[in-house]
Amino acid sequence: MIDDLDLGFDEPERGEKGRHRRGFVERRKGRSGGRGKTIFALLMALVLLGGIGGGAFYGFDRVQNYFVTPDYDGSGTGQAMVEVKQGALIAEIGDTLVAADVVKSTKAFIEAAEANALSKNIQPGLYKVRKQMSAEKALAMLLDRKNKVTNQVTIPEGRTAKDTYKLLSDKTKIPVKEFEAAAKDPEALGVPDFWFVRRDGKKVTKSIEGFLYPDTYEIAPNATAEGILKDMVDNFLSVTEAMKFAEQVQEKRGGISPYEALIVASMAQAEAGNADDLGKIARVAYNRAYTGKFPCSCLEFDVSVNYYWQLTGRKTKASKDMTTAEIRDPKNPYSTHAHPGLTPTPINNPGKQALQGAMDPPEGGWLFFVAIDKQGHSAFASTNAEHERNIEKAKQNGVL
Repeated sequence: MIDDLDLGFDEPERGEKGRHRRGFVERRKGRSGGRGKTIFALLMALVLLGGIGGGAFYGFDRVQNYFVTPDYDGSGTGQAMVEVKQGALIAEIGDTLVAADVVKSTKAFIEAAEANALSKNIQPGLYKVRKQMSAEKALAMLLDRKNKVTNQVTIPEGRTAKDTYKLLSDKTKIPVKEFEAAAKDPEALGVPDFWFVRRDGKKVTKSIEGFLYPDTYEIAPNATAEGILKDMVDNFLSVTEAMKFAEQVQEKRGGISPYEALIVASMAQAEAGNADDLGKIARVAYNRAYTGKFPCSCLEFDVSVNYYWQLTGRKTKASKDMTTAEIRDPKNPYSTHAHPGLTPTPINNPGKQALQGAMDPPEGGWLFFVAIDKQGHSAFASTNAEHERNIEKAKQNGVL
């Protein structure tokens, strides 16, 4: 009888001998729930069954989804490609899998991840998976590095933008011209406008140089030149924000702007033969350009001459092969022999140690440095006489 239908909505009533009885509610004074209860139970049964005939199964499936997490069975079929974004949450990964018809519901993937402590180890990148898999199987495929599509490119520290475009083009087959076109507007690639501020009185030249952070990048098969460069800029911003680069420079470097410090970092990156000397070379650059203790406040770094030559398609040279006229060419805006102060832009893309050195260089009155051994270490001097002695030492060691 329908009165005996137990839908789990009522508390059991104790019978005369204290036993629980199913299908009845406890009577309250002045109330009778018998007939109303029967009608209510009948209506609920019809709702749960979802109607009569062919509609019953459809309705039951709809109701069942409220109580059972939708999930596919088995290991799936075919192949699908999904990308796990950097910093994606489990729910976001689940949404991506649902959109690609890999799993049936985000909820199923979340539950599978909650049951597996290793789920926090899912790495960003592109993965080969299968369609219509159980959430548990899909999670296992994302945790197996064999399923990750590897298309990595490593950009070494100190590479110029032009060198970087060539490395990226070789790996992705995207023409260099597309990278050059994308780089014409650094702010469109995500460089905030505050970076293009100078306090040394020189005109601001907006360039992507310096902002393409050297690192190993995973390139998606459908990546564009613009998208790749945006990722590199975003990486630069993340690194410098974590270092508090801009804040520290403005607080500690006596009115030097973060952009000027970035230029100094690129100079140190180009000149240093050993990472231990990055901070000291940055200090030399600051001492020469800003203290007035060096003739014309000129840096006199040959590396900037080569940068302009590369920028304009001219063949670069070792310092020893450059003529005085070439080094001091006033038409070369990057000649730090002919022009005082810093260059118009950074001359490469410095790494974290070079950034750190420019942000917080060691104290010292050095105005000179020269490499003195074949491991690239430099000797630093505050006077020309001391510098001459270091040059002799370099000659004795076969460096000069």
